[in-house]
Amino acid sequence: MRIQDIRKMFPALSQTVYGKPLVYFDNAATAQRPESVVRQMESLALGTNANIHRAVHKLAADATEEYESTREVVREYINAGSRKEIIFTSGTTGSINLVAFSFGEVFVGEGDEIIVTEEEHHSNIVPWQMLCQRKGATLKVLGVDDEGHLKVNELENLITDRTKLVAVTHISNVLGIINPVKEIVNICHSKGCPVLVDGAQGIVHENVDVQDLDCDFYAFSGHKIYAATGTGILYGKEKWLERMVPYQGGGEMIQNVSFSGTTYAPLPGKFEAGTQNINAVPTLKAAIDFLKLLKDSELQGEIKHVEEYLEKSFASLRVTMGIKTFGVPRGTESKAPIYSFVVEGAHHEDLALILDKMGIAVRSGQMCAEPLMDRFGVTGMLRVSLAPYNTIEEVEYFVKALEKAVKMLV
Repeated sequence: MRIQDIRKMFPALSQTVYGKPLVYFDNAATAQRPESVVRQMESLALGTNANIHRAVHKLAADATEEYESTREVVREYINAGSRKEIIFTSGTTGSINLVAFSFGEVFVGEGDEIIVTEEEHHSNIVPWQMLCQRKGATLKVLGVDDEGHLKVNELENLITDRTKLVAVTHISNVLGIINPVKEIVNICHSKGCPVLVDGAQGIVHENVDVQDLDCDFYAFSGHKIYAATGTGILYGKEKWLERMVPYQGGGEMIQNVSFSGTTYAPLPGKFEAGTQNINAVPTLKAAIDFLKLLKDSELQGEIKHVEEYLEKSFASLRVTMGIKTFGVPRGTESKAPIYSFVVEGAHHEDLALILDKMGIAVRSGQMCAEPLMDRFGVTGMLRVSLAPYNTIEEVEYFVKALEKAVKMLV
């Protein structure tokens, strides 16, 4: 298995943009889909299109089996202890909002505290702000240093007996540094405080074992790992999910309904109200099958070579072009292939537009992390993020294109 073999699985990569071969470097936002995922979506939409759990006819039974077997595949992939701990949502944002409401309703009151970090995506800030406003609680922030590293040494003192939860990203979608989540969880648990991990990027670049991490919640999206959009996972320890109230009410999340009161369905159904994304959730199975293909040692070596080449390229660009990158690892720290940077004298949007005309798709702007942009005193950045289908040739072309774009603007 080689990178070129992987690329053949992704029809989108063979297209041209403005007459140039597509170089897709916006994978941290949304990954492209392999043909196996697209075929599964089509098969489900055209063949097994029926509501789940409810009817007794064969299409409904087949659809239910596709949906529920996906839960077991996900459980096994992240090593959750029980299928009850796997909740299907619309994505990372949906998962975090579910916890912010359902956990917050039971465990957070006036004067309590929630801690987030300075490098969080808006989806791991705004739901907690809304909770704090609703409950009269306080939002506290764990900062990052000038190089973009979390000030983990300050966390223990930040936690008090009023701290009800700490929410932290596994890997920042801007900085790319792999945070010491296990250490953070240990600190929080020593203070009796549960932890939610935003795994939108972590699930892509790390071998996630939720029992080993010992986190209380882990949230991620399907579209980051090659599945359909509108799919997501919330892993939650059963001890918390059992005590949390439902986020939404409706069909299927109930056990009995009467005008005198309602009892809720057992886990995981309690948190999956209404008709689910029945034609999309099962694509997680095909996506996880693809992720398992990437474990091939020869392929991993080639992927690592591309990532190291990108790192060396940015090290050179810092010298030759004076670009400033954010999130530089130190010591034995690991970094995902996510590079955000600015070029003095050139606006990030202008650079992105020029690169687009050369066929290169990158992300520009605030990356849904405005507080982090404020921390570094910039209005936005340019971001390059790799996937296993990206090549050294694409990195070489990007470097030349960036140099040309900068010369046009500076």
